[in-house]
Amino acid sequence: MAWRDMASFCSFWKFRNTSQRRRGEMELGTHTMQCTIQSHGAALAWNHSYDWLILLLLAVIEVVVYIIGPFYRFVGKDMMTDLKYPMKDNTVPVWSVPMYAVLLPIAIFLLFYIYRRDVYDLHHSILGLLFAVLITAIITDSIKNAAGRPRPDFFYRCFPDGKDLYDKWGGVVCHGEHSVIKEGHKSFPSGHTSWSFAGLGFLSLYLTGKIKVFDRRGHVAKLCIVFLPLLVASLIGVSRVNDYWHHWQDVFAGGVIGLAVAAFCYRQFFPPPSDDEGWGPYAYFQALKESSANTDTLHETNAQNV
Repeated sequence: MAWRDMASFCSFWKFRNTSQRRRGEMELGTHTMQCTIQSHGAALAWNHSYDWLILLLLAVIEVVVYIIGPFYRFVGKDMMTDLKYPMKDNTVPVWSVPMYAVLLPIAIFLLFYIYRRDVYDLHHSILGLLFAVLITAIITDSIKNAAGRPRPDFFYRCFPDGKDLYDKWGGVVCHGEHSVIKEGHKSFPSGHTSWSFAGLGFLSLYLTGKIKVFDRRGHVAKLCIVFLPLLVASLIGVSRVNDYWHHWQDVFAGGVIGLAVAAFCYRQFFPPPSDDEGWGPYAYFQALKESSANTDTLHETNAQNV
């Protein structure tokens, strides 16, 4: 009887040590998985090195497209009725556009990174945002140069003193500054508006996924947060019409271009915001799946050894 009790005690002690060892391995595996997801910054950037190189190439293309002069469309005397608005300064300065369309969204991405420590989310959100803004800028400036539509204040760009002059075909003979006249042929589409909807539209999609707007719980307050960036972009577009720098069609086209490009670039890295996994990038869930598979393999190997 004593020998049987001694054998039972030894079996219980062995089972207890084995359970503790397996629990430690599971905790270690979970910790390793979390650390892997949080500390892949350098490797992640290196894996997307080609994307960053393409991003630099897009920046160079944008500079070249911006420098190229626009098409000087024929402007006749009978067209001046709609182009005789006064010249005004920008309500929204040009230098402020990258501030609210690029730096503001990145600041919000950093806040989410501080909260969740998800390097995949930070990397892909910044990369997607920059792609959205640069692609939008190239499309916008390319169409500007090709269309050459005069701005609403073209008359006073062409004739600063108010004395108009036309050739024998009825076309304008401008005597204003060359740079001012050149800028006057870049009305369609609106660059301020397209940049605004590209950057703030991307931010709106990002927030939609992060705060789980479509979780079917009916919290309308979340919609207010999501609509706020779009409202700001819309008001910036309205300011371009009020400043007589653009026609309303220019603003509408710029908004469509910016929002469409933002949506395409967002979906390149993130699931649809209405998806159950819409709060994180594809790469995060892929890394999670790979780490889980590696952990399961380690547990099976240790179990066989035990």
